[in-house]
Amino acid sequence: MGRAETLALVGAVGGAGTTRLCVEFAALLARDGRDVAVFDAAYATQGLADHVGGRIDPDVTALCTDATDQPVEAGLYDAHLDAPGRVAYCPAFAPFERVARAKTPEAARRFAERVGEASEAFDHVFLDVPPVAANQSLGAVDAADRVAVVAPDTGRGTDALPRMVARLRDVDSPATVEIANRGDGDEIERAMVTVPEGPTEAAAAPAVLRNGAFTVGVGRAVQDVLDVELSVNLADMRPPGLRERFL
Repeated sequence: MGRAETLALVGAVGGAGTTRLCVEFAALLARDGRDVAVFDAAYATQGLADHVGGRIDPDVTALCTDATDQPVEAGLYDAHLDAPGRVAYCPAFAPFERVARAKTPEAARRFAERVGEASEAFDHVFLDVPPVAANQSLGAVDAADRVAVVAPDTGRGTDALPRMVARLRDVDSPATVEIANRGDGDEIERAMVTVPEGPTEAAAAPAVLRNGAFTVGVGRAVQDVLDVELSVNLADMRPPGLRERFL
């Protein structure tokens, strides 16, 4: 297996939905028979940990600080999805003291190294990145082959998207795609990709394992963001009455 392409999903604002998109994108690719690793660079919110059952030790911050002698596989936790491909999460689940140490420039470089390790064993690697302001976020976008900026399809997202695009350009990690999340692009007309509103229940994730409008929308987004052709037939996932613009 060659080196996997790495995608950073960067929030234009807090609460843009990058964690959920990482989970759903990964599950959709697993339906297609691909193996995906997801790394959490959102150390403050640690949302990816909500999708991991059982004990988390080590987490991604430990792999970058106290557990540097352990292989990256030690911090990868399988999602155990009903799909032919594998999805493994590398979540942040740490006390404040370790989170602070994991934000140093040296730890950020180790984060990039851990991503590189995973890229040798998976077909795709996703990075869940908060609005870029800290060292680990900078390390994440620097390690990524593609950078997607995610903004909610609202007036708030419309205002924030160009600011984050400019910031990424300033740190020499320009965005390759802009995503309007949880909408249809009516607010963010400049967005290249849109992802429709999905189920709101946390327990419903990943929702793409069930066919419907959301699954089709995520499938189209995955193809556009990664520039890949899925072998799964999105038309087969369409529920009765789904409007043609989702296909």
